[in-house]
Amino acid sequence: MRKLAIFASGSGSNFEAIVQAVQDGKLAGVEVALLVCDKPGAKVLERAERLGIDAFVFQPKEYADKASFEQEIVAQLQKREISLVVLAGYMRLVGDTLLSSYEGKIINLHPSLLPAFPGKDAVGQALAYGVKITGVTVHLVDAGLDTGPIIAQIPVAVQEADTAETLAARIHAVEHELLVKVIGYLAEERVKLEGRLVQLT
Repeated sequence: MRKLAIFASGSGSNFEAIVQAVQDGKLAGVEVALLVCDKPGAKVLERAERLGIDAFVFQPKEYADKASFEQEIVAQLQKREISLVVLAGYMRLVGDTLLSSYEGKIINLHPSLLPAFPGKDAVGQALAYGVKITGVTVHLVDAGLDTGPIIAQIPVAVQEADTAETLAARIHAVEHELLVKVIGYLAEERVKLEGRLVQLT
């Protein structure tokens, strides 16, 4: 059984999509064992309670530094024998403490076709730039900002009448699909990394 921890800071629609896929039998051999959240008032916590998933909630400002709160996160992950970390709307850069403990075992979901539009407000960046196609990327996490090796991408067309809200809604629908698919690849140990190149076996 592959035990997942999902990190989220906001609404948690991707968190719920993953849990639902597990409960529906679409991710065989996978258990969502923990939600990690850095925002005590986030809606994702309501979803976790409703879905029966344990949550570890913390406030970074209560710790001396990033290493301090990441040490506690690592302890929580190890206690539950977590083998894969999924960043799904977690709005913090992962630091050395967490990276060194889970190197190659952390994936992130990003709402653009990386390397285009990294960082915050990727949807707004895409609209402002005037691209005709954006999309969704799932990548392995490294020390940079959305710079890790890319596992999978799906394009999403930008329509002339799109607002940030309408484009984000279409991107979210694709996010749910792609994230579940990639977790399945990882659970089946189909993801192989050679340099920056990810191969699916």
